[in-house]
Amino acid sequence: MKSRLDFYKASPAAIKALLGVEERIGKSSIEKSLAELVRLRASQINGCAFCVDMHTTDARKGGETDRRLATVVAWRETPFFTDRERAALEWTEALTLIAHDHVPDAVWESVKPHFSDEEIADLTLLVSTINSWNRFAIAFRKMPE
Repeated sequence: MKSRLDFYKASPAAIKALLGVEERIGKSSIEKSLAELVRLRASQINGCAFCVDMHTTDARKGGETDRRLATVVAWRETPFFTDRERAALEWTEALTLIAHDHVPDAVWESVKPHFSDEEIADLTLLVSTINSWNRFAIAFRKMPE
């Protein structure tokens, strides 16, 4: 598959805006390890090869195990994730697949006990942002290196 457009060069202002949002996410209380799991799961759902590769690599660099990374796609069926991680992954799926069921009350009820209001807003920003990155990478066929 051939890359269509270098979106970093085509619109530096757009990328600067996304990087500004990433800076805010980095300052939030969402753990970096959890943020990488969220990014990975959304990227898996969206089928973004570039982002799956990037966030798997980044998670490994952060100390994540291969076993957990290999089972993010089936997180419900494994004992490897904490309740907080499970709530974040469920929230990620609901927001990434928002056209299917919107965000059901049951998903809201499962995320509330594990995150403060500010963290839920920041988690939502994180999910929204990785979905934006996925759309850029998929639309313009950014390839893993």
